[in-house]
Parts: sequence; structure tokens; C-alpha cells
Amino acid sequence: MKQQLNWLLVLLVVVFVTGTGLAQETQIGYYNKPGKESLNKFETSKVDSAAFKDVKVRVGGAFALQFQGIEHSNDSGVALADIGNEFNLATANLNFDVQLAEGVRMNLVTYLSSRHHEDTWVKGGYIQFDKLPFLNSEVLNKLMEDVTIKIGHMEINYGDAHFRRTDNGNAIYNPFVGNLLMDAFATEIGGEVYYQKNGFLAMVGASNGEIKGDVTNHGSTDPSIYFKVGYDKQVNDALRTRLTASYYSTNKSANNTLYAGDRGGSRYYYVMEPEEAAGDFSSYFRSGRFNPGFNYEVHALMINPFVKYNGLEFFGTAEFTSGRKASEIDNRNATQLAGELLYRFGANENFYVGGRYATVTSEMNGYEDDVTVNRVQAGAGWFLTNNVLAKLEYVNQQYKDYPAGSIYEGGEFKGFMFEAVISF
Repeated sequence: MKQQLNWLLVLLVVVFVTGTGLAQETQIGYYNKPGKESLNKFETSKVDSAAFKDVKVRVGGAFALQFQGIEHSNDSGVALADIGNEFNLATANLNFDVQLAEGVRMNLVTYLSSRHHEDTWVKGGYIQFDKLPFLNSEVLNKLMEDVTIKIGHMEINYGDAHFRRTDNGNAIYNPFVGNLLMDAFATEIGGEVYYQKNGFLAMVGASNGEIKGDVTNHGSTDPSIYFKVGYDKQVNDALRTRLTASYYSTNKSANNTLYAGDRGGSRYYYVMEPEEAAGDFSSYFRSGRFNPGFNYEVHALMINPFVKYNGLEFFGTAEFTSGRKASEIDNRNATQLAGELLYRFGANENFYVGGRYATVTSEMNGYEDDVTVNRVQAGAGWFLTNNVLAKLEYVNQQYKDYPAGSIYEGGEFKGFMFEAVISF
């Protein structure tokens, strides 16, 4: 244990020294700047934050490294991967944001290092219109005061939880180390139209329902349709409230990945994986997550309340989803409930402590009874600067009602994680 603590102290010093040298950023309009100042920001606002003079290119990045001290066990007798206390593979993102014209912005994110890929690859990108200067229409100019248009191969805006999750190297908005159990995240090709006024938000989107584009004829498929409505209000200096409801639906897909789209991978390396998994990053990169297996038909509703009163902060997720594989006849159901409570304190709320509880109950293909997975996370964090964060987390996850012989029968993993994050 003493040796582990020494490693953690060395890592903390390295993170602090690195973070103090971050460069001054280029100003981009209609944009949430990476770092602490964009905590609890969701969609970009309709406030024009930077005057346009010429094309601007902003290069940014994100880096995350963890020290893992987790043990796992089960009752089935299936041998689990031999894991110990050690550093995980560091993950990193490279971000380009380009101001192309007044109210016109492009975003491109590349994963430099990820759990799923050993090589560099593009996560996705989009173009965002908050103004339409090339059309020179007074009517459209007035309309765009409240409207935003996004088009691209991009992270779809289903639910609010994806704004607080870890995205490969970008972990600065997640107060914990792991994401939700049933982690809704997908990059799909499509477009979204937003209306925002006086705290009211409405969004409608459509996509190809796939993680990638493919002209190969794989039968009849339907697009995915999704929308979000909500209200976000800064009631006074002390109190902010937000409530949104999102719905996502596709009737026929070749390979929908709403709950399996994060190829950056889970933060809990090799937990509850078989013995042969050790060393195989690309095949076992979703360790500890729950995927209901709805890759043909999916209908999902997510409700997210958010309340912040001074330093006290609550964020909740209630998700109800149904779907099936192509080989199944009837839809199955899955429900996720999660709540996190944080207290931010210190100068500029640079410190926080908190906890998250999440539970998923789901019907599974071929199982007679529903299964349940529960997770408890307790954590603390310190923003050394606006762009550097150190986190410590304790996690305990338990698997209930899995059939005899399953690797998850009586399964459990528990232990601590330390994570160092840089985002700029």
C-alpha cells in the first residue's frame, strides 16, 4: 500500500506541473470551453461569446490516466482475469474547433489513444450553425436568434447524462471515474435542430441509427428519430434547476449501438472478464458496463433532473428502454435508475465530495428471470487549476439473479481508482 501511495503522489505532482503550463486559447463563438468553467453546461447557449473577424482554429486536447486497485469475484467457478494494482493505459483526445464564419463552427475530435484501438482514429465531427450569414435573410437572421442547427457524424444528444460522462481522454466533467452502468452514448450520422428561449429547450434529431456509414446493402433499415424537451433556469444566485426528457427510437437497424457505442472503453479494466481476457484490450473494452443487447430495435426514454443550490448538487437519471436483437421476436425491457449527490466547496468550488448509486434491472435474451446490477461510487476531487483535475473513487458493483454457470453469477468487484485529468 505504501508503494501505491508513493506512485499516486508522484502522479499528482506531474499533473500539477503539466497543468500550470497550458496555453491561452483562441476565442470561439457559441462554444463551451473545456475545463472547470464549463461544468454543468449542457447544450451551447445562444449567447454570441466571440466576435467574428476571420477564420480561427483552436487546437485542444484531453488526457486521462488512472491507477486501479480493484478485486473481483464470482460464485460460478468461471475463472476471472488475474488483475492487480497498477496503472491503466492512458487515454488522450485531440480536438479541433474552427470558427468558419459568423455563427458557423466546426468540431472534430480524434482519439489518439483509447482502450479499443491501438491506433489513432476519428471519433466524429460536426458543423454547427447559430447564424446563417451566407443566406443574407432578415427573416432567417431573426429565426436563428433562438435556433441552432448541427449536422455531422457526431455524438447524438440523447439525454443529459452524456454531458457528464467520460469520453475517452476527456474526463473533466465526470465527477467520478466510471460512467453510468447502462451507458447511452452513440456517434451517428445525422442532424439536430434546437430551439432555446427564456430557459426553454426543444430539440429534434434524425440519424442513420448506425455507428458508421455503409453503402453495402444489408436489408431494410429505418432511421433513428430522437428529441429532447426541457427547462433550465438560474432562479437566483444560489439556485439553478434543470429538467429534461429525451426519447430515442429506431424500428429496424443493422447494428444499433446506443448502449455499446463507446469505443473509448470502460474505466474499470478487465473487471468480471474471463481469464483469457488479460492483455486483450480491443475485445474486452466494456468491462463493468451493462448492455441490454438492443441492436435491432430500440425505444428509449431518459429523464434527467438537475438541481444546484450553492455548493450542493444533484443529478439524476431515470431511463426506461425496450428493444431486441434481429433474431428475437418480442421486445425486452430494461430500466436504469441513478442519482448522484455532490458537495463542491473551497475557493471557487475547487474541491468536491460525493456519491452515486445506480441500478439496472433488465430482461435478458434466453434468461427466465430478470437480472439486476447495482453500483455504488463514492469519490472526491480537486481542481488544481481550471484545466487539471485529480479524482479518487471507491466503487462496489454487484450482480444479482444471474443463472448458474454465468460468469456474473454472484459477481462483484470493488476497490479504488485514482484518476488524473487534463483538458484544455
